Amino acid sequence: MVRLEPSPRVRELIREAAWIALHPSQDWLDAFDQATLAAYPSIGEDPALAAIISRSNRTNLIHFAAANLREPGASVPPNLGAEQVRMARELVRRGVDSVALEVYRIGHNVALRRWTEIVFGLTSDPAELRELLDGPVRSANEFVDATLAGLAAQMQQERDQLTRDIHAQRHRIVENILDGAPFNSEQAEAKLGYPLDGSHTAMIIWSDEPDDYHNELDRAAEAVVSTAGSPLALTVVPDAATRWLWSQDAAGFDITNVRHALSNAPGARAAIGTTAPGMDGFRTSHFDALTTQRTLARMRSTQRVALFGAIEMVALLTHDLASTDKFIANTLGDFESASRELHATLLAFIRQQCNASRAAKVLYIHRNTLLHRVEAAQKLLPRPLDETTLHVGIALEVLQWRGDHAEDYGKKRTEQQPGVAPTGSR
Repeated sequence: MVRLEPSPRVRELIREAAWIALHPSQDWLDAFDQATLAAYPSIGEDPALAAIISRSNRTNLIHFAAANLREPGASVPPNLGAEQVRMARELVRRGVDSVALEVYRIGHNVALRRWTEIVFGLTSDPAELRELLDGPVRSANEFVDATLAGLAAQMQQERDQLTRDIHAQRHRIVENILDGAPFNSEQAEAKLGYPLDGSHTAMIIWSDEPDDYHNELDRAAEAVVSTAGSPLALTVVPDAATRWLWSQDAAGFDITNVRHALSNAPGARAAIGTTAPGMDGFRTSHFDALTTQRTLARMRSTQRVALFGAIEMVALLTHDLASTDKFIANTLGDFESASRELHATLLAFIRQQCNASRAAKVLYIHRNTLLHRVEAAQKLLPRPLDETTLHVGIALEVLQWRGDHAEDYGKKRTEQQPGVAPTGSR
């Protein structure tokens, strides 16, 4: 909208009104403070915060009036000086940043009433009054809107910084706990907001994707905690691509719940440790989750959610991948390149102690179908199954996790055994 230049007479009246506004009485200032804080008694009862808000509001008055004294009727730039930045920081750190909008609006309304009183005391000419009210009031509205927009951006920066500070403090405390360094448990619990006694289940959520996906991790961690439904949960941010979690409700980190929580975060993956009691449990569960994560990475597994209990043996057997691959090749022979369906069938058969009826029930297939598949598998094995059952079972367990043959193993086992959690489920 094109702003009309005030007439010379109105410019002088605006300058005179601005001068009066710059020199209010103490009574008016006190009434101004009371009006802006009356809607929030809790703030008014905090002398330090009340003083900060009062100074911020008063600097807005001075900023606007001084701008009109210099250039009557011109647009006024937003006021984002030191007092506004300080108020933004204090409101955010005290968790009452939503108050800023209302406080500024109330102050704006009180100031506009004061401006109306001033201009009516300077002239009674209708045309002059129209210019004195229309132009400056529109300018004041634009000024407050621009100032609030800048203040909102500043408060977002303060929120981001506060979050970083909290996460950095939590990370330092947790690192000390994991390292076994001495610390005051009561102080640590207070700063973490998480009890260190009881039992703990740890989880690591991470992303192998580019930086654009790292924002998903916070949402994924929040979804996991929300799905867990327990207030006794802790989230730590060790780096941009990783989130560490602990819960005292072991059922909350059940693999099915975690998979559901990650459904809207396609770049996120999760490794879940065992459940263990006390401070040692806090550490060991995390290290179990870390072992799970590293095993998946080492084997280039595409598994998105994995339990330590399901991968523990594989972790022990795969430190030397070249030797592991050689063991699989020697044990399985041509069967290594068979279909996943055939692998899954033989693995289920071995897990059920080579009992065809039980294995068929687990796989939801007919017993004869299972026997045909087992017979087909045995023809591809280099040695008879009854002589190499243990070795074949181990090779197939490892193969389930290898990147070129990975399936959602935890999910498969859950589906195969309704009502029975996979080994290691907590």
